[in-house]
Amino acid sequence: MKTKHIIILFLVIIGISFKTIKKETDANNKIKIVWVENLKGDFSFKNKWSYPAGVYKNKFGQLSCDGLCPPEIDRMKDETGKIYKDSLQAFYKIVDTTHIAHSLKSENRMYEYSGTNFIHFTKQKNGKIKGESLTNASTHSKLIIEIQDEYCTTWVDFNSIRDMGENIFPLKNGTIKIDKSLFEKGIIKAEFDFKFENTIEPNEELFWKGKIYTELMNKKVRTQYTGL
Repeated sequence: MKTKHIIILFLVIIGISFKTIKKETDANNKIKIVWVENLKGDFSFKNKWSYPAGVYKNKFGQLSCDGLCPPEIDRMKDETGKIYKDSLQAFYKIVDTTHIAHSLKSENRMYEYSGTNFIHFTKQKNGKIKGESLTNASTHSKLIIEIQDEYCTTWVDFNSIRDMGENIFPLKNGTIKIDKSLFEKGIIKAEFDFKFENTIEPNEELFWKGKIYTELMNKKVRTQYTGL
């Protein structure tokens, strides 16, 4: 009988310890990184690219800009949208037509999200590496990933343009694998699968999973991009 009580007490202690560890992990939004020497999988999306925000090819075969574009370019186009021949050089000095490589391929269940192909990682002064997916005109949920030593902290920043306000969705659980050799060379090649706590509708599941391939940057870049 005494042995039985000891076993029960032992199991209770284990249960309490497990719950304590789980609570600490969830509270800090941290998960341990799985480092891989050669991360396998299809990362061919990194060979695709898009033009910057609002840039497109018009019916005259010219690269033009529409939407959030510098206002001074309006006088460089006629009423049909064609860029005047003598304004082409000046136009392309103002409008950036750089090919931007895709760095993110993912799927998720998030609010006000139509998709994005971009995520940028930068070095922080505190030694952390911070990644932020880019938003656009119809995507207002942003994935945040912070890497420090052997751990990853992640959450979703949702800034609604409707009536839902600003919201943070903390990590519930998940996994992330990072290619170690490429990471040491300043390249983030990773595969992740995250589940988040829904602070708006607790019974509705939120998740974000996918792959990343991008170079680590030394300075912060804009995290809003109106193209996909």
